[in-house]
Order: sequence, then C-alpha cells, then structure tokens
Amino acid sequence: MNTAAVFGTGSWGTTFAMVLADAGTPTRLWGRRQEVVDAINLRRENPDYLPGVTLPPGIVATVDPAEALAGAGFVVLAVPSQTLRRNLAAWKPHIPRDALLVSLMKGIELGTCKRMSEVICEVAEVPPGRVAVVSGPNLAPEIAHRQPAATVVACTDRDAAERLQEACHTPWFRAYTNPDVVGVELGGAVKNVIALAVGVAVGMGLGDNARAMLMTRGLAEIARLGAALGADPHTFAGLAGMGDLMASCASPLARNRTFGENLGKGMTLREVIAATRQTAEGVKSCVSVLELSKKHDVEMPITEVVVGVVHDEMTPREAAALLMSRSPKPERYGV
Repeated sequence: MNTAAVFGTGSWGTTFAMVLADAGTPTRLWGRRQEVVDAINLRRENPDYLPGVTLPPGIVATVDPAEALAGAGFVVLAVPSQTLRRNLAAWKPHIPRDALLVSLMKGIELGTCKRMSEVICEVAEVPPGRVAVVSGPNLAPEIAHRQPAATVVACTDRDAAERLQEACHTPWFRAYTNPDVVGVELGGAVKNVIALAVGVAVGMGLGDNARAMLMTRGLAEIARLGAALGADPHTFAGLAGMGDLMASCASPLARNRTFGENLGKGMTLREVIAATRQTAEGVKSCVSVLELSKKHDVEMPITEVVVGVVHDEMTPREAAALLMSRSPKPERYGV
C-alpha cells in the first residue's frame, strides 16, 4: 500500500493528512516546529490550527523531512505557495524516485508567474505526469469535523490521478479526477483574489447584489485567463471553479474573504496582517495573477482593484467606484 508524506502542519495540510489516514493511507506529517509535532504524536491534536479535533492514529508527525519521505508513494505539499521553491529544493534529495508529488497550494509564484505544478516540475525535475493538484471547495475546519465535501484531483496521467483519488476517498470526502491541471490550478489561485474583493464588499456593508456581482464577474475573469492559458472552460463550472469560488466568497471560515472584510472595515494592511494567523494566499498572489493576465493580454478589472486596495493604497470606495464606472460591455467577452 502507498504511504503518504504531507509537508505542512497548517489547517489544510493537517486536515488532508486526516483524510488520507481515514482512507487507510498511512501518513507521515512533516512540521517545522517540534512543539506542534509533539502535540500531534502525544495528544493526537494540532492545537494551533485544529484545536479540539482528534487526529486519527494513522498519522505520525516528524520534523525530519528524510524520515517523512522514506518510502512515500505520495508527497503532498501544503506550504505557503511563495515558500514552495525554497522548501522543495531542500527536500528534493530525499524524494523517492517514483513518488507522485501532490500540490494542495492555491497560488501563483511572484516573479515567475508560474503555477505551483510548474514550480514543482522545475525544482524537483519531474515530468508533468508525476505532479497532481488537489483543489475544490475545501474549507479545512468543516472537513476536519468530517462534514461531507468533494474535491478535484487533477493530473495529466490518468492512472496517477486515480491512485490518488483512491488514497483520499472516504465516506465523507469524495474526489473527482480531471486532466485539466491548468484550469484546476487557476480556479484555486484566482478565486482567492475574488474572495478578497467579496470580503472588502462585506466589510463595507454592501449587500448580496454586490457580492453576487463580484462572484459572477470574478468567475468570468478566471475563465478569460483560463482560455488564454489553454484550460478547459468546463473546469470553471465545476468544483475547482465555481464550487471553490462559492465556498471562499460566502463562508466566514475562508481566510481571504475574512482578510478582505477587515480591509473593507477600514483596517490597514499592516493591522490585518498582524491580526491574521494563517496565510491568505490572495494577498501576495493577486500581484502575480495580475502580472500573468497582462502577459497574456487578459482584462481582469476586479483583480486590478484588489491589487490597488491591498498594495497601492486605493480605498475600498475608490475601488468600487472604479469598477462601476467602467465602459459598458457584453456580458461575455474576451473568451
């Protein structure tokens, strides 16, 4: 039976380790802090990110990457996207030759504008068929309490996708396969940016019409960028597109929406960062998403104002006014 090594003891890394263990996949969970690793091994709990949740016995934690990787059939990466390149370079010598590398990350790398699977292929020196992406409406606190959820396993190698699908299938967590790695990754990365925008609208006290507008026009932005990069348009109507967008924009559990909500209430970027315990990927990725769109001549006005509010001192009201004053257009354009 394949074993799994999960790198990252944040809420989603720990939760996905739970999913794998519940599915019968022996799992080693790597963490950089000894106190967290000890709590997982001795108390069966991750007190920092999933307090009160009892972890299954199939999970063993370690601070030693070589120990985590020994004999692993699946290497699951759940670190902040902007740290992936540096971390993976350090772990590379210990990765088993035939392991499937799995990305749980939803970001676009700053500077290179590369998707996480592209970074993995480059740094680990593996072909695309050895990299899978897991993405969907997967709010970790709900899944950690074993509430029903579904996700997408994307890989260009069908057999590899089906192996991972089986390794994470439980009575409460259902995985679907999809060969469209580009579309699945873009859906996950760009929805973080749109969730920031929806959060800002919530913080400003705007109503459901404004939220629905941002979500649907945000989905149009994702689809336009996806079309330019060769993604399957049907992907954005599924779990990794609309599904993930809905969960991230509607739920107060979603990090990016909460981050945006605090900005909309008038907090400064520094104040929100100080009050935020977990990484809101859209805060950094919005810059690389916008750069990627410009490289491919794709219009993404919501992304543009999110960058303005988060990084360029644009006020939320200025952002709203800018979006509403754009020239009239057909609902469907640029695809």
